[in-house]
Amino acid sequence: MSGLVVSLSGELIEHGHRLTQRVYYEDTDFSGLVYHARYLHFLERGRTDYLRCLGCEQSALLTADEEGLVFVVHRMEIDFKTPARMDDVLTITTVTEKAGGAKMVLNQEIRRGETLLVAAKVIIAVINANGRPRRLPETVAEKFLK
Repeated sequence: MSGLVVSLSGELIEHGHRLTQRVYYEDTDFSGLVYHARYLHFLERGRTDYLRCLGCEQSALLTADEEGLVFVVHRMEIDFKTPARMDDVLTITTVTEKAGGAKMVLNQEIRRGETLLVAAKVIIAVINANGRPRRLPETVAEKFLK
């Protein structure tokens, strides 16, 4: 049995992260193509597993200090290039453009092999547990900029 062996949480790459996911029936619409909103799920999984691989699990950040640290999507620009289909194996790449102050900018791509399917720019607001803006701690920012 030949197979692709990958970590469940993906892997760190230079300045970012790479995650492999399969398209399932539940991801598609009546036409057999991935429903446009499902790409948001793939992108979110990429960002979440990027944090996990950096050792910054979101649940732990919420209680890491007295203020709490939370990441929320502030803005997202998405270009849909070409559709994915059921059983496609996708690679979700997340690369840090900026990490500092009260925001992060992440560039994400979803590819099937070499074919670019989706490109997204995601602006993440950094807030505290009460929903107020806060600065990204240097120790956390450094992890995103390696």
